[in-house]
Amino acid sequence: MQTESGAAGPVTGGRPIDATSARLALVERLRTNGVLTDPRLRDALSRLDRGVLMPRAYVRRSVQGSEPVVRELLGGARDVFQRMGALARRIHQASAPRPASEGSVPAVGKAEQHLTAARPHLAPGDEEFVHGLVRQAKTLPLLEQVETHGDLQLRNILCSDDVDGSLAVIDLERSEPGPAVRDLVRLSDAWAHRPDLYEAFLAGYGRALTDAEESRLVIDAALDAVSGVAFGVAHGDPELVERGRRTLARLRAEHRSCNSLTGESP
Repeated sequence: MQTESGAAGPVTGGRPIDATSARLALVERLRTNGVLTDPRLRDALSRLDRGVLMPRAYVRRSVQGSEPVVRELLGGARDVFQRMGALARRIHQASAPRPASEGSVPAVGKAEQHLTAARPHLAPGDEEFVHGLVRQAKTLPLLEQVETHGDLQLRNILCSDDVDGSLAVIDLERSEPGPAVRDLVRLSDAWAHRPDLYEAFLAGYGRALTDAEESRLVIDAALDAVSGVAFGVAHGDPELVERGRRTLARLRAEHRSCNSLTGESP
């Protein structure tokens, strides 16, 4: 993921959006809709640069200084994930949903480019799996668009140590309208092999995902994983590479045939 300096930021309709402007626009929308009522928090979110900040009470490195970094959840994680679900719901409901459009299809356009860059670091079968998902992406129903954070993951969540345990998000440079599952793509790595955390998130979110959203989540997570491997290799980020490889391995184990997404037999 690129920083603000020299970054093109999110893209809508093929035009790059200034990262700072996108961040301020989302903060203002959340303020207008009553989500961000504390002016100090609004100011902090407006000013913060991209950072690797994580709630220390809930996340740690498995081995300090190890490369790549592996993060483990500590006690209290279920409560944090439930509040993360509630926070995601408020972001997604910050304005009225937009009708589904051609712009809300999975980002398959750069799949081949990312696969080429990531290929030496992929496991056997990864590329074929992704190709199958790209084919299925063309058949999925379009999803309505809502306000999204765009990079919702543990290192972009701040959790206070006080009694209230307030939660806040940072790194808003990728915020733009999109399908709600866009914000579950990178979080899904955190609840892998921990269904209780996924259930806690959905409890806070207030609803389960639809079948179409579940299928879209698998496709988007795989495409994001390949993109992450390619980006991590190019920018010397072993944690990003490892997360991408880990995500692909998990998705393939859960969906041994791409056809399982649509209920078809292998």
